Amino acid sequence: MPSAGPRRDTRGIVDAAALMARVHFRRHEPAEELRPYLEHYWLIDWDLAEPYASHVVPHPSVNVVFQRYGDADETGGPESRGEVSRAEVSGVGLGLFTQELTGVGRVCGVQFRPAGFRPFAPAWPVSRWTGLRVPLGEVFAEAGPDVVAAVLDPDTDRARVAALDAFLLAHGPSPDPAAERAMALVGLVREDRTVRRVSELAAVAGMSARSLQRLFADHVGVGPKWVILRYRIHEALERAASEERPGPPDWAGLAADLGYSDQAHLVRDFTATVGVPPTAYSRRASGS
Repeated sequence: MPSAGPRRDTRGIVDAAALMARVHFRRHEPAEELRPYLEHYWLIDWDLAEPYASHVVPHPSVNVVFQRYGDADETGGPESRGEVSRAEVSGVGLGLFTQELTGVGRVCGVQFRPAGFRPFAPAWPVSRWTGLRVPLGEVFAEAGPDVVAAVLDPDTDRARVAALDAFLLAHGPSPDPAAERAMALVGLVREDRTVRRVSELAAVAGMSARSLQRLFADHVGVGPKWVILRYRIHEALERAASEERPGPPDWAGLAADLGYSDQAHLVRDFTATVGVPPTAYSRRASGS
């Protein structure tokens, strides 16, 4: 079942405190009809004197992203100097996503629930978009500049949210029981850390491992093993940056909690995904 309101955690955001100190970040709930399929809308505005590189370990989710970058002219009007506006469908990101933020910018994003995108674009398996960022018009043919302006131009969050609602409601969702099943299974992986293997998830689902793989490819965009691993890394990132526990995290204990055979496997996966070992990340996040 969908959660009550947008998520409040920062799972997946690398060094979330540093990002939040530089941008105005907020989440909003979509229209009621859309809530079973969407995590939330996420809105970011910034005005930076110096460039800043943000890093995110993506969720197993498709995002639709409306974005505007550029330095405003002296009047701050629509003729902003060097301003570029665009919209894209961002498939599930397989690696660390890095975006350099410069000057003045605005992003209005839609984060779908894992498997929540297929009902809006039923003609293709979600794996078609995995690892890709494609112009919005390649997926929604009639989505032109007017749609982008309707989302990005308003000054208020309420108006931007209303424009996002209108865009999505014009494109579905189409009923899809398989998508609902896939969403429920991904939700189980996210909430129940005792589900550590594909065979365990297949048993819970009453499916063969092969059928589970096909379901995830068609509706999530990545395999169940990848989803399990990604949520492990999100948990490790959050623990590494947690201020609730004094001292460094118990990495050996966390590895056991997350189903790793030993600490070395967690360190290897964390380093491959985030780019630095967990101990180094933890020191950086704590400022020590």
